[in-house]
Amino acid sequence: MRAPSRLTAPRGFAPRRQARRRLKLLWPSRQTLRWIGLGLGTILAGAGIVWLIRSPLPATAWTGATDAALGLSSRAGFALREVYVEGRGETTRDRVLAALGVSLGQPLAAIDIEAARARLAALPWIKDAAIERRLPSTLYVRLTERQPMALWQRRGEIVVIDGEGVEIAEAPLGRFAALPLVVGEGAPGAAAALLAILAREPELRRRVTAAVFVGQRRWTLRLDDSIDVHLPEDDTAAAWMRLADIDRRDKVLEREISAVDLRLPDRLVLRTVRSLPRKPPAAGRQT
Repeated sequence: MRAPSRLTAPRGFAPRRQARRRLKLLWPSRQTLRWIGLGLGTILAGAGIVWLIRSPLPATAWTGATDAALGLSSRAGFALREVYVEGRGETTRDRVLAALGVSLGQPLAAIDIEAARARLAALPWIKDAAIERRLPSTLYVRLTERQPMALWQRRGEIVVIDGEGVEIAEAPLGRFAALPLVVGEGAPGAAAALLAILAREPELRRRVTAAVFVGQRRWTLRLDDSIDVHLPEDDTAAAWMRLADIDRRDKVLEREISAVDLRLPDRLVLRTVRSLPRKPPAAGRQT
C-alpha cells in the first residue's frame, strides 16, 4: 500500500488570503467630547435636584444636597456670565437687573425664571416679559414696553395711558403733551377704538383737541378748542367720515358755529355762536 504523498503547490502559486476589512473608528473631537461631558453633567445635576425635591430628606440635608448639585452644574460651565436684554427703551438697565435679581457666576439652574418674569412685568413701562436660559452661560430677556397713546383726565388729574387703557405711572406729562386728551369715566378702555376711527380722516383728526366719553356710551369731540362735535353711539365711523366730506365740500367748520350734532343719521345740525347779551346800564347812568 502506497503511503499518502504530500501535495505541494506549484512554484509561483500562493494561496489567496481573505481580505480583512479595516474598520475606521470615527472618534469625536475634544471640543465635542467636552460639550457631551457638560451636557451629561447638567442632566445629572438636574436629575439630582428632582430626586432631592421628591425625597423625604430633612431640610438641612436637602439644602446641602441641592447646593451641591447646583455647584456641579456651575463647575461644569453652566454659570451665568452674560445677561442679554432686548426691547428695552424706557426702562433703565439698573431697574431691569434689579428686577431680575441675578448675579454673575450663579448657576443658571438656580434662577427662578417665573419669579423674575413677574418682577419685570410689575415695572411701570413693562407690558410683558419673557426670559430664557441659553446654555452655557447666558440669560436672554425679551421685553415688550407699553406705548403711550393718549392723556386721560380724571378727577382733575392727567395721566398717560397706553393702547389698552393702562396708566403708565412714570411717563412724564411734558414729554407726551401732544397726545390726544380723553375725558370721562371708562374713556381709557374705549379710546383706542375712537382714535382708530379718527385716523381715517387725518386732516380733520389734527383739529381734535379733546374727546369726552359721555355716559360711557358715546363721544363728544372738541375741535380747535371751540367747536363741539356730538358723535352717535352707533355708526361712529360713518358719522365722522360724513362730517369730513361735508366740511371738504361746504367748509361748515369755518363758520361761526359752536357745535355740530351728528347723532341723527339723516341730517347734520349746526349750532351757531350766539351774540353775548348786552349788559343793562348801571343804575343812575344815563345812556
